Amino acid sequence: MNRFADLLERLAYEPRRNAKLRLMTDYFREVPDPERGWALAALTGALSFRNAKPGLIRALIMERTDPVLFGLSYDYVGDLAETVALMWPGETRANSVPTLGDIIAGLHETSKSDLPKRLSTWLDALDETGRWALLKLITGSMRIGASARLAKTAVAALGEEIAPNEVELVWHGLTPPYESLFAWVEGLGPKPLSEDPAPFRPAMLATALEDVTDWAEALSAGDFRAEWKWDGIRVQAATGSNADGTLVTRLYSRTGEEIFGAFPDLLHAFSEEGAIDGELLILREGRVQSFNVLQQRLNRKAVTPKLLADFPAHIRAYDLLVDGREDIRDLPFSERRQRLVNFVSRLDTDRVDLSQEVAFSTWDDLAAARADPASAGAGDDAEAVEGVMLKRADSAYVPGRPKGLWFKWKRDPFTVDAVLMYAQRGHGKRSSYYSDYTFGCWAPGEEGEDVLVPVGKAYFGFTDEELLQLDRFVRKNTTDRFGPVRAVTAEADHGLVLEIAFEGLQRSTRHKSGVAMRFPRVHRIRWDKPPREADRLDHLEALLRES
Repeated sequence: MNRFADLLERLAYEPRRNAKLRLMTDYFREVPDPERGWALAALTGALSFRNAKPGLIRALIMERTDPVLFGLSYDYVGDLAETVALMWPGETRANSVPTLGDIIAGLHETSKSDLPKRLSTWLDALDETGRWALLKLITGSMRIGASARLAKTAVAALGEEIAPNEVELVWHGLTPPYESLFAWVEGLGPKPLSEDPAPFRPAMLATALEDVTDWAEALSAGDFRAEWKWDGIRVQAATGSNADGTLVTRLYSRTGEEIFGAFPDLLHAFSEEGAIDGELLILREGRVQSFNVLQQRLNRKAVTPKLLADFPAHIRAYDLLVDGREDIRDLPFSERRQRLVNFVSRLDTDRVDLSQEVAFSTWDDLAAARADPASAGAGDDAEAVEGVMLKRADSAYVPGRPKGLWFKWKRDPFTVDAVLMYAQRGHGKRSSYYSDYTFGCWAPGEEGEDVLVPVGKAYFGFTDEELLQLDRFVRKNTTDRFGPVRAVTAEADHGLVLEIAFEGLQRSTRHKSGVAMRFPRVHRIRWDKPPREADRLDHLEALLRES
């Protein structure tokens, strides 16, 4: 466990990608099975523990320290695992340090009633870094700046001719501690094969056009096809045959999580073997509904007949990965698209249709279509379009986000000028900074005067330099404290205005303002604008009516 804890600590303090990659590769090369496999599972988020929750950790530390002192310390540090690791009063017993495998097995096997005692024993045996790593493992929020993709790339680096994409392709047929995967990349065993008749295939992702310095030059490199970008969630529907010939269909999220349990109305939509990549939407009377409507079906534990009738699920297909039993991901997109047209036409269902292509001759034509989908062929579905997708006609279907093949060009976001009202420390690397912001717009008060009404929260969109500026402002202008939250100066002539970008609005009974923003983020800091000139709640109401 101490070796794994050391890896996590070094990753957390290492800002360079290639250095992180070397740290993980060296760890996987030097640590034997199954310990390195459990570490890989932890780094990729493949572990979950039913009975080990943050509430248990809080209860244990407050039994051993003053609850008020813990609260103050947690407020200052901003990270639960780090706070508890530093405050835990146990004395380290070096001869009883558990292995990472022992801890994972214990977390899975120990009953809920016995877990507090066992967790306390582990925490007593570990030093501060080991306790921190253990608690990070339990809470599932590593926040060490190393993605699952980077961890898989480190595994691929163990082999001489294994590409990261090859690891991605076999990943979803494997289970921890991944001994067959390590044997394969090190040349000690065969390539792992999945026996699942309907496995998940890693998704291909697009590059945002605003992230490309000269996108016109990037797009001129090849022949591109365009289609609408729908405001739903990315899914993959895979159908295959068992040994007895019966069809098995599975629905996956973009990350490979199986979600058919929440959408049983799609179960019988697929009568052909194959795998479709598309967008999950809600259709009513042939019209695509907004993402706000789709949210009524997401993350539901129980799916009632009324829910199925009121929110009928639909898949709009835009790529074909497997045709029958033939894997066609290496074929060019233009050929896959034609085979997709034929595949969808053979499905005897109204639950799946084909994503419409967007005709264009020049980039100005495409820009006009993006700005006004209704006049460019989207028709009644125009309100559910959030931009356009561009795909090179000769592109294979490659896992990850390969450069220069697929682009997404989203419609311009809505913006509002709002006043910063509250701030809270972030987590992980941001635990020392006030990086989570609540902002508000002006509205008439009960006595006729204007008051600020909170309309949303944002914790991204700004640069590191802007974060330092915002953190400095919060510290210098704090007027009150509510636990970990600081209230800041927010008056007509004193305060800070933030330009907030967001994707849409919806009615909300949970928010005092009556509206909720979708994906709000800080677009820029309006140092030039006094708070009294910030937008009013009426502005959001008008945007809501327009959308």
